Amino acid sequence: MRVLLDECLPKKLKVKVDADIVKTVPEAGWAGKQNGELLRLAETDFDVLLTNDQNMEHQQKIKSFNLAFVVLVAPTNDIDDLLPLMPAVNEILSSIKPGNIEYVR
Repeated sequence: MRVLLDECLPKKLKVKVDADIVKTVPEAGWAGKQNGELLRLAETDFDVLLTNDQNMEHQQKIKSFNLAFVVLVAPTNDIDDLLPLMPAVNEILSSIKPGNIEYVR
C-alpha cells in the first residue's frame, strides 16, 4: 500500500499510517499542485490519498482516478485532533479500492 498525505495534513501524521510507503505531497515533489493535477500525478505512484479536504468528491470526479481517498473529518488539522482517527484509517487502508472515498470521523 502506497499512501500520499495531502499538504493540508501535518507531516507528523506520516508515522501513524500503516502502509508500505507513506509520503507527503512536498516529499513527492508536488507541493503547490492543484487538486486535478495532483490527483493525476498521485494515481501513477500511490494507491490512496489521505486528506482532510471534505469537498474533494464535489470538486473532482473521484471514480475517474485510479486512486482511493480517505478523508479525515476533525475539528482542525492539528495532530492532536487527527491522531484518534488513525486506527480507523489504518483499518480502511487494508480494504479500500481505487475510486472509493471513505470519511473517517
